[in-house]
Amino acid sequence: MKKRKIGMALSLVLAAGTLLGACGKSDDNAGKDDAKGGDKDKAFTVAMVTDVGGVDDKSFNQSAWEGLQAFGKDNSMEKGKNGYDYLQSKSDADYSTNLNTLARQDFDLVFGIGFMMQGAVEEIAKQQKDSHFAIVDSQVDQPNVASILFKEQEASFLVGIAAGMATQSDKIGFIGGMESEVIERFEAGFVAGVKAANPDATVDIQYAGAFDKAELGQTIASKMYSSGADVIFHAAGATGNGLFKEAVDRKAKNPDATIWAIGVDRDQADMGADVVLTSAVKRVDVAVQDTATKAKEGNFPGGKVTLYGLAEDGVAAAPINAKVSNKAEIDAAIKTWVDKIKSGDVKVPGTRAELKSFSAQ
Repeated sequence: MKKRKIGMALSLVLAAGTLLGACGKSDDNAGKDDAKGGDKDKAFTVAMVTDVGGVDDKSFNQSAWEGLQAFGKDNSMEKGKNGYDYLQSKSDADYSTNLNTLARQDFDLVFGIGFMMQGAVEEIAKQQKDSHFAIVDSQVDQPNVASILFKEQEASFLVGIAAGMATQSDKIGFIGGMESEVIERFEAGFVAGVKAANPDATVDIQYAGAFDKAELGQTIASKMYSSGADVIFHAAGATGNGLFKEAVDRKAKNPDATIWAIGVDRDQADMGADVVLTSAVKRVDVAVQDTATKAKEGNFPGGKVTLYGLAEDGVAAAPINAKVSNKAEIDAAIKTWVDKIKSGDVKVPGTRAELKSFSAQ
């Protein structure tokens, strides 16, 4: 009888303990966000994975990182796991690993910077369905991925106008990184702008096949300048740094020579005060800030494509170098074309096929 009573008492104690434990777990989870697996009161966090050019490529990745830093400053965030951060990719083999690492570190939003990350973002987004991702320069059709695209051809068209008006040899160069839809938009828009401003000019188009080979960019630029080109535009990430080195070196040897280089993504005037004509600015920084702000406010545009062009102030031509003899004329021409593009009177070609049928008239 005593044994039965003792056993019954133990059962009641265990039952009570189980009930209290369950209540305790319920209280512990009261502040959890099931969709994200984190605290609802947890401060918003955001991070990005760079392309192979690195975070300090003076171009695309750097612009994205500057946008993330600005977002962090505006929201009193600190660099690190509890604020904003980045992981650098040394090769494309790092993309999936880096994206997965940041998602597992519970960042609220993870950016993949560059179209080369499309496959990796899609792969990890399917695996980490409770995490939010954004990809720049490509489209991933997943409900937890925001896709960010630009009308690069519009910015390229404007710097093409500048190139066509600044050249004295009527020989102009274009250096692309790797062939893709994105770089084709740069190429098509640039050639259209050159032809609109100067029908007599020719454009030598060459691709480096890489976004992180400055020495290759310099070699291509050297051959173009030696062949008579006096203006060269690059859309090649860190590979384009070689263009600026070549232009600066040549200008130092012959200060009277007409040697111009055109930057990309961010205003690259700091790459050579005497040689940078202008830059095809692509406001990756603005897009990153905008997307992060939407996510922080609970308006994450998952499954949607956001397109940034001239009308959205997402692309532009950087200021024309004051040392260009016809700067005023170039400025006036660019303003005229900006108005035409924004109004819809002119649609800038974004492919080689569209370029063939394009008329500036």
